[in-house]
Amino acid sequence: MDIQFVLDHVIKPFEYGILKQPNNLMSVKYGSNELVNTILSGSDDKSVRLWDIRSDKQIQVFNGHTNTVWCVEYSPFVINNSISNSNVICSGSLDNTIRFWDIRSNKDELYVIEGYHEEDNGILCLKFISLKNGENIKNVTYDLNLCYGSYNGHIRIWEQFTFR
Repeated sequence: MDIQFVLDHVIKPFEYGILKQPNNLMSVKYGSNELVNTILSGSDDKSVRLWDIRSDKQIQVFNGHTNTVWCVEYSPFVINNSISNSNVICSGSLDNTIRFWDIRSNKDELYVIEGYHEEDNGILCLKFISLKNGENIKNVTYDLNLCYGSYNGHIRIWEQFTFR
């Protein structure tokens, strides 16, 4: 197959995309499990957006950051209420915060973690990591940690989430 054919007929149709973020796109994350047909995005308009790739439509906009959103992530947290279960997403920004959002509502954030202002100067990337806790042999315990990277090059781990 000719490389020019591939460039013209395979890559170019995807160059324009099906979803259009209004401003410069900084981060994209594809959903999993029950959110498999969704995409999260963060941009320099300070917003986090949830998209449905089946309908090519934006589902939600989450506002609250005061600077560019550099990273978005589907979190492992689920909110249980009397109506249904709701998934939680999170975002990191140059405003030096990590914000948690309920995707079923368009309300204010659920929780905010502030980075170390004098040392971090903004959150550029984040990832949830699950580490097996070696202290409990019979009942396996996993500690959920949130790891993030800052603008000034520091890597930090929040070890405050434990599930049994």
